[in-house]
Amino acid sequence: MLGKLDNHLRFNELALSLRSTRQSVLASNIANADTPNYKARDIDFTSALQAALSNTAQTGTLKTTAAKHFPTPPQDGSTLPDGTPLLYRGVVQGAVDGNTVDMDVERNQFADNALRYEAGVTFINSQIKGLLTAIQGQ
Repeated sequence: MLGKLDNHLRFNELALSLRSTRQSVLASNIANADTPNYKARDIDFTSALQAALSNTAQTGTLKTTAAKHFPTPPQDGSTLPDGTPLLYRGVVQGAVDGNTVDMDVERNQFADNALRYEAGVTFINSQIKGLLTAIQGQ
C-alpha cells in the first residue's frame, strides 16, 4: 500500500526537491552579485527532472549521496550531489570585474521558481486531500 502511495506522489516529490535545489542555486547567484569573477549558475530543470525520474524508475528509490543522507555542496562546481549538472548562465551583460550575474534575470528566475514551487506544494496538498476523501469514502 505504501509503495503505491509513494509512486503516486513521487513525481511531485522529485519536482519540489529540484525546485528547492534550484532556488538555492539562484539565491547563491544573487548573494554573489558583487563578487569579482563570479559566474552565474543554474540548472536545466526539465532535463534534471527527467534524469531523476529515470533514476527512480530504474532503482525504485531515490539515490542517496552521503551516509547520513545530507546533501553536500558540489566540490568541483560541475554537478550537484544528486547528479544534476550545474550549468553556467549565458552572459547577458558583461561586467568589468568578470561577474556574470544579472540581477534582473536572477530576480525574475528566483520569483518564477518560487511561484512554481508554491504551485507544486498546492498540487500535492490537493492530491493528499483527494486520497483522504477516497479513503474516508465521502
